[in-house]
Amino acid sequence: MTRIEKSFLVFLWLLAALLVMDAARAERIKDIASIAGVRNNQLVGYGIVVGLDGSGDQTTQTPFTVQSTINMLSAMGVNLPPGQSLQLKNVAAVMVTANLPPFARTGQQIDITVSSMGNAKSLKGGTLILTPLKGADGQIYAMAQGNVVVVGAGAAAGGSKVTVNQLSVGLIAGGATVEREVPMPLGQGEFVSLELRSTDFGTAQRMVAAINRVMPGTATATDGRQIRLRAPANVDERVSFIGRIEGIEVIPAQMAAKVIVNSRTGSVVMNQSVVIENCAVAHGFLVVSVSTDNIVSQPPPLSGGRTAGVANSDIQIKQQGGTLMNVRASANLADIINALNTLGANPQDLTAILQAMKSAGALRAELEII
Repeated sequence: MTRIEKSFLVFLWLLAALLVMDAARAERIKDIASIAGVRNNQLVGYGIVVGLDGSGDQTTQTPFTVQSTINMLSAMGVNLPPGQSLQLKNVAAVMVTANLPPFARTGQQIDITVSSMGNAKSLKGGTLILTPLKGADGQIYAMAQGNVVVVGAGAAAGGSKVTVNQLSVGLIAGGATVEREVPMPLGQGEFVSLELRSTDFGTAQRMVAAINRVMPGTATATDGRQIRLRAPANVDERVSFIGRIEGIEVIPAQMAAKVIVNSRTGSVVMNQSVVIENCAVAHGFLVVSVSTDNIVSQPPPLSGGRTAGVANSDIQIKQQGGTLMNVRASANLADIINALNTLGANPQDLTAILQAMKSAGALRAELEII
């Protein structure tokens, strides 16, 4: 094999490696965009769960549970005397929520979530009574009923209580039946629109180019989020057209540098676009410890004094850490992590450090605190 042939083989190998890398990074359009107008709809309803083993609402504190039970019995032909006081233990008032998926048809079953709204100890073993589920327009779109499944356990005795998972929320798989359909046209006129899940002009431009390579003259970008597609007028052809579009692979543009900080949990997440500049960071924290020693002051006999308790408090303040450290500039995520780890900061302290670095201009990223 000649030198030229070897060089050509090396070139082909490198080209194949680059193609494999690009293919690994490519994503299908259906994973980064959705069809405009194709969406879920939230449903909600109020109902009661019966059949609980003494773990229902305390009716003296939840009068709406008693009222709901009386109304249900009245609808079934059972009329109670006025002013009747019910002491219920096996009934709980609940809110029922569900997502109505796009193109759901009448008779289709959907999953529902049942959540206690009173002071029931547990919904385990209960049965949800027929409950209408309404949309934002006040119309009934589904009817829910079934046995509540609670994944958890609990026990209480002598003032002690042990609970595993959440007992006041349960699920019913296929617990609601769709009774009303939501019309959901695919596009308007001869056009169908794609909407990116995250606004990005670079990704929109790449998506237009990828679609037009497969179907020339089909896609045009309206803005950084929406792309218009010229689609067939026939419904069957339009469905096939959308299915073909969703399978096209696109390499998304690199996301903007961002650092997400959860102030409640102390979690810090940053993407690979984050860059830091040279900076010096001094990290330390103050420890204030207060200890109290309770002693009894006993007067001498026949002195006329009284025995009294005396509290001696000792307060100490210690300054720990505080060494000035040099954080080198880096555009590599692994190097940034190592640099921040050398500071020895916990996630809560890291939040303050990142905010200070951002204010000093050393953190080249958007800092979002949630």
